[in-house]
Amino acid sequence: MRPYLLTIFLGSFLLFQIQPVIGKYILPWYGGSPAVWNTCMLFFQLLLLAGYCYAHLATALDRKKQGGLHLLLLVAALVTFPIAPSPDIWLMTKVDMPVFNILLLLLKTVGLPYLVLAATAPLVAHWFVRSFPERSPFRLYALSNAGSLLALLSFPVVVEPLLTRGEQLLVWQWGFAVFALCCGWCGLQPLFSKRGERRVAVAVAFDMAGNERPAWPLLLLWLGLSCSGSTLLLSTTNLLCQDVAVVPFLWVIPLVLYLLSYIFCFNSDRVNNRALWAVLLIIAVLAVSWVDTQEPLNLWINIAVFMAVLFAGCMACHGELARCRPHPRHLTAYYLVISAGGALGGIFVSILAPLVFKTYWEYPLALTGSCLLVVAAWQRAGLFSRGHRRLLVVAVVGQVAFISIMGYHLFAWKSAILFNNRNFFGVQRVLWEEDCAGQRMTLRLGTSTHGWQYSDPGKRMWPTSYYGADSGVGLALRFHPHRLAAMASRQNLRVGVIGLGVGTLATYGRRGDYFRFYEINPAVIWLADNLYGYLRDSSASIEVVQGDARLNLENELHQNRIQDFDVLVVDAFSSGAIPVHLLTRECFAVYREHLKHDGLLLIHISNKFLDLFPAVLDQGKMAGFSSIFPVSSPPQAEIGVMDADWVVLARGDEFFTTGAVKSKLSKYIRKDSVTVLWTDDFASLWEVLLK
Repeated sequence: MRPYLLTIFLGSFLLFQIQPVIGKYILPWYGGSPAVWNTCMLFFQLLLLAGYCYAHLATALDRKKQGGLHLLLLVAALVTFPIAPSPDIWLMTKVDMPVFNILLLLLKTVGLPYLVLAATAPLVAHWFVRSFPERSPFRLYALSNAGSLLALLSFPVVVEPLLTRGEQLLVWQWGFAVFALCCGWCGLQPLFSKRGERRVAVAVAFDMAGNERPAWPLLLLWLGLSCSGSTLLLSTTNLLCQDVAVVPFLWVIPLVLYLLSYIFCFNSDRVNNRALWAVLLIIAVLAVSWVDTQEPLNLWINIAVFMAVLFAGCMACHGELARCRPHPRHLTAYYLVISAGGALGGIFVSILAPLVFKTYWEYPLALTGSCLLVVAAWQRAGLFSRGHRRLLVVAVVGQVAFISIMGYHLFAWKSAILFNNRNFFGVQRVLWEEDCAGQRMTLRLGTSTHGWQYSDPGKRMWPTSYYGADSGVGLALRFHPHRLAAMASRQNLRVGVIGLGVGTLATYGRRGDYFRFYEINPAVIWLADNLYGYLRDSSASIEVVQGDARLNLENELHQNRIQDFDVLVVDAFSSGAIPVHLLTRECFAVYREHLKHDGLLLIHISNKFLDLFPAVLDQGKMAGFSSIFPVSSPPQAEIGVMDADWVVLARGDEFFTTGAVKSKLSKYIRKDSVTVLWTDDFASLWEVLLK
């Protein structure tokens, strides 16, 4: 029996260990968008469905043929190694919706090994039932999820800090080889022993009740419950990543809770208390509805509330899924329907939702669907006919309250919306707003403001939001040594900007200056060209390059097209999320190559959750910048300026000795002496999390 348990546990561990490994590997190639991880999850769910389908069909074969077929697949998967993807083939530069490109990449690299791993749990469980018919196979499902849970928890704590990306893949490949040996042994058992078949022949393993196939209403209930849990998982992850950063630990936390719910629900019915989880779900839903209508709260409060909703929702859905499990005879069909529901959730969040919805409607819909399906499961179980009508009343009241709050929040801006769009990179919304300086058009990406322009002709070229005259970037563009010497020597500025926004920085352009904007989101480029006038009205020469800034800058280096920027501005936020791949050691080396010797590097670090200055400081020192100063500017509502935090880096101190600049430099007291040096192989946000 132990080889079966070891195979299932190891297979599930490897199945989930490869997810953050390969996801982090390709994340920088696609702009660091939260949608990259959701697309990876879609792939994993589709391959899980394919694996379960293969396992279900394979059970129709003779037991020996099943083992032989699976052994061939194991060998074929080993032949595909190594699985490291090549950036030369798969880099994305000008693709609006690269979902299918990512899916093809993953299919080519980890497709076959992942398919084999995905088929392990149901197929080996089927073999287990044939060999040990007196034992329940459903606890193996909990064991499988325990292996998955260990893989997820170990990645950010052990694997990521200790191993580079290449080493992670190498270790995983050796683990797969060990798994292949264990799985091959289980598959070939009938060739060496008749014990299992004799036990099947004499044991009453499948009684007459097991011959009755599950009815279509029950199959649809399985499908709906698993789909709701999957949709809730992915939409929650999307909401978290868009406001913080697209990093493994924010992928792992929701997935861990998702798996824990499966473990608890399938391991024991004692923790699956319907009334308890129904009440907790309603409380959590009301809490997240309240949080979503408030100003940004503490990071940990936000995470805790969203995680509470996710866990309560998954416990409610998966609890009902476990309660209506079938006879072991239909084990593989049960697993197949569950995996199909997970894949449908992935398709809905990753492909359909961005095409159909203009905002993140999938999250409230997932919560609504979860509540309704749980009520349907209660109705099927006959609870409402046995004096439990109070549960129905509580569920309906909670659902109505939730829909009312979310509906108010989602439509509060409807009358003021000028433009609303959603694509692979998130939700873009332009709103008519008014402040003490006048009426303005404000661009919001997700929940974060990315600039605005006033409608008053006399104020249209004001440098607003994060880019005021006293901000770090404003000082750099006004008092750069070349700018101060311009009257005598006619030197003009070459400025590179990573992140276009509404094009506010173009207001600093003078005749003869050159501004080169790098922007990955085509919708933002369209808005800056058509709704906003900063680019059109600037005196400077403007060029906008579509695509990921890092990839474009690296390609320009390879083509020996060094830009020689006087100022390079890094301002590439995706909603409130930090594109970590633009703050690594390798990326700072690229910045340095594109700057003149006396050039200035500006990093925008305004963030409601993270203190990024330690990371920028250490990276700057490593890259050879000797002068590094933070600049924090206060809000000035009368001229439309927000408070902003910038870091200015240079290889000399000439800029910082200017009187107008020196008085604006901020003092920073570092709380610890830990060096924060992010690389493409390792980047952890734990070191910069604010309390």
